[in-house]
Amino acid sequence: MFAVSPKLGEFLTKVTQTPDLETAFWRIFNEYVEMKLAALRDSNENYERKWGMTFDEFARKSKDGALKEDAYSWNVEQDFWGWEQTVTLLNHYESLAV
Repeated sequence: MFAVSPKLGEFLTKVTQTPDLETAFWRIFNEYVEMKLAALRDSNENYERKWGMTFDEFARKSKDGALKEDAYSWNVEQDFWGWEQTVTLLNHYESLAV
């Protein structure tokens, strides 16, 4: 168990409108996960719109050299790494969602 200052405890219960700290922390963490998921889903959809495919298709086409652009160009590589990070974090946060 950890301790929080009375000022922080009061702030958390006021912000979350809950009577106790444990419920307040659960609410804050759950809302954080929901916000992260929304942002990651939005980012993933932006990549899918830009490339017209899912990340798995993009990764396969990059590997096979079947993209319309050079798979080793700066822009494609940046999108690959950014998209891979987005999909990885999306899977992680989806596993944490209650």
